[in-house]
Amino acid sequence: MSKTEKRALSEEELQELVAASDSGARSPTGSVGLFIALVALTWSIFQVLLASPVAPWVLPGDLINNSRQIHLAFAVFLAAMAYPLFKSSPRDYIPWYDWVLGISGAFLALYGYFFYNKIVANGGLADATDAYFALAGLILLFIASYRVLGPVMVILALIFLFYVFFGSSEAVPDQIRWAGASLRKAMSHMWITSEGVFGIALGVSTKFVFLFVLFGALLDKAGAGNYFIKMAFGALGHLRGGPAKAAVVGSAATGLISGSSIANVVTTGTFTIPLMKRVGFSAEKAGSVEVASSVNGQIMPPVMGAAAFLMVEYVGISYVEVITHAFLPAVISYIALVYIVHLEAVKNNMPTIGNKVVSMGRTIGGMFAFFAGFAALCYVTQFPVRFITGLFPEGSGLILSILLGAIYVALIYLASQTPDLEADDPNAEVVELPDLAKIYKSGLYFLLPIIVLVYFLMIERKSPGLSAFWATFLLFGILLTQKTLKAFFRGEENAISRLKDGLIDLIDGMIDGARNMIGIGLATATAGIIVGTVSLTGIGQVMADFVEFLSGGNLILMLIFVAILSLILGMGLPTTANYIVVSSLMVAVVVELGAQSGLIVPLIAVHLFVFYFGIMADVTPPVGLASFAAAAVSGGDAIRTGFTAFFYSLRTVALPFVFIFNTDLLLIDVTLTQGIVVFIVSTIGILVFTAATMGWFLTKNRIYETVLLLVIAFALFRPGFFMNQIQPPFDLIEPAAFTETVGNAAVGSELRVIVSGPDFDTLEVKDVTVPLTVPEGADAQARLDTLGFIIVPEVGVQRLDEPGFGTELGDALSSFDFYGDDPVQITQVKATADQLPKELIFIPALVLLGLIALMQSRRATPALREGEPA
Repeated sequence: MSKTEKRALSEEELQELVAASDSGARSPTGSVGLFIALVALTWSIFQVLLASPVAPWVLPGDLINNSRQIHLAFAVFLAAMAYPLFKSSPRDYIPWYDWVLGISGAFLALYGYFFYNKIVANGGLADATDAYFALAGLILLFIASYRVLGPVMVILALIFLFYVFFGSSEAVPDQIRWAGASLRKAMSHMWITSEGVFGIALGVSTKFVFLFVLFGALLDKAGAGNYFIKMAFGALGHLRGGPAKAAVVGSAATGLISGSSIANVVTTGTFTIPLMKRVGFSAEKAGSVEVASSVNGQIMPPVMGAAAFLMVEYVGISYVEVITHAFLPAVISYIALVYIVHLEAVKNNMPTIGNKVVSMGRTIGGMFAFFAGFAALCYVTQFPVRFITGLFPEGSGLILSILLGAIYVALIYLASQTPDLEADDPNAEVVELPDLAKIYKSGLYFLLPIIVLVYFLMIERKSPGLSAFWATFLLFGILLTQKTLKAFFRGEENAISRLKDGLIDLIDGMIDGARNMIGIGLATATAGIIVGTVSLTGIGQVMADFVEFLSGGNLILMLIFVAILSLILGMGLPTTANYIVVSSLMVAVVVELGAQSGLIVPLIAVHLFVFYFGIMADVTPPVGLASFAAAAVSGGDAIRTGFTAFFYSLRTVALPFVFIFNTDLLLIDVTLTQGIVVFIVSTIGILVFTAATMGWFLTKNRIYETVLLLVIAFALFRPGFFMNQIQPPFDLIEPAAFTETVGNAAVGSELRVIVSGPDFDTLEVKDVTVPLTVPEGADAQARLDTLGFIIVPEVGVQRLDEPGFGTELGDALSSFDFYGDDPVQITQVKATADQLPKELIFIPALVLLGLIALMQSRRATPALREGEPA
């Protein structure tokens, strides 16, 4: 062990680290421990029933209507039971004050349920008694959040709450002062109505997130996590830097299951980090690879650390659209990370593990074939399903269930022909890497619940909650029966007795799922206070003015400011809470300032931008929790691990800026052919960017080569920037000709109208760019009426009257003062010009890349040429 390395934590200490962060460090034994386990199990059962198709028949209507209150009550109570309040608090029993806090918090969370009729009679508003109970509820929520999430979330919520009460004080600057709120008004908003604590975020946690977290916990309990890691090592472990490559792929797979970067680091890192150190990675670099790959698990659909479901509500698009937009950046980010560790291995001439001779190209081809085959399998499933439902419309559900059961039994029989997978010892004198040909059969049945999930989400387009229910229901059956069926097929005696083991696994998985949800439930509830403050006080517009002032109206500076804010907030908040807070404050700002700069930024792009920088906080020192967990495994320095992991994550930092300006990367408004081209070119672009930042392509880069590689990457990601310099993207039209242009334009063509006028709050003149799609209409006036334009021509001015409230145009121009002395007017009209395809820029960029490759290949050492291709 080098002097810079510290003692790596033991397996028991690592599990305690994960528990302290994700599920609570306190686990009392005896009757109290059994009681807590029963409460957690009850929570899981309630949530499964709530998501099931039979919910209206098995659950009373008032339980369904107040499910958010019940969800929070469980979270607050279990927080008091599982998370010690102080560092000195006991870990093996629950002190009296935690019983008081837990029971009181649960009661106050259920206040709206118990006194529902009274609140309805008051018109949904709080009276004096309600207000004091609500205030007590907030206090106990803060205590629960403090013990689970730490002080930052509580401090942030308190700052916003103080602003609600004291925002009218003369001590508050004029720019952010507001009228203030009474205790009754504030508590009604925050606790009684669905605008604050019990708002959209907690609703998403209740309806969707719990089922996906439970699905992940059950899949892991079934053994899927170990299977995925083994498969990754079997496929990649023999390559140069293989343990690091396997860590990336294994973490991508387990990240889909855990949803927790810290749990992901410890789960895969206990095996991957020692092996990475064994082939030449330093403790810090080994930990950094694990951190970068584990944290990236949260940007990989379908779960995305619960953010995907929140985006559905906030952006107003379907879940399928959200994960479609998020898919490509996540995939190419992981591809780049594999390339990073490959370059590290090549640069340092690291040895391989084992004596198996493999081709990297063949390995990558095999992996691509597997994922393509899996995607094709998910897609083609619809055809036999539709055939059966068409043939037997009444009994198709039963027939399909029997067919699925038969496939499961067949795959279990296949798995029973091989020994059960055991965790390997990475410190063994001789490391035997898994043989794919022998182990792949042992866990193929784990793919069934994932296929069911993807089928219901993508093909049937069912809700995320219902899709997760059916996948989880299948997992119930797998956990209950897998050990019994394997024992039966292996000819073991008393195979039926293994049902008890399966039942124990199922119960443990449901308890784990509930405990893993405590933090998310409290994070979404506490973040609701910030969201409620924004809706109550209008602070969002103030934030927009403040950010615009700091950035000087420059969109790039403003995006950097938002990114830094996301990082700072994320240092003390879990990913979900950070996303809720920053998105509620900043998304509208980015969209508005983008419109003023002439850039139309889709809402989903801004939400993903905020989310990406939120997860980077798990990496970034001084508070990067995933980096500390990796250092605990590797024995390296946590701060150095964090900085190295951040360097490895530069592509994750760069991608959000790219897709703000090039939404093709999010597959917005692209055809299938265009999507394939975008995928190929973006993959090349991210690899070129990685080669530039790592200082190594085919051999060590010269400075000018690094610069050229960055230019090539920029051209591949933003070809439109260069094409716009060659040919303007828009034809400018005089404002006076706007009506005529609308009348003559083809239906479906796009126009951009720059509207100038006084801001409603500051009275300063500003510009806003409004995108228009020309609608059908008999004449120009009919089309203008459809769009919502009311034009009052004056001498030299195309003045606008205020459009109808609630129309799309009305929303776009809502920040203007239409009744002041200065007119709101059309100052410029842009029509899309005939421009050469921007994809032509790819040709010179790829030619230049080929020239650099030729130059580097000529000076690469003979040893490198004979080694693994870079």
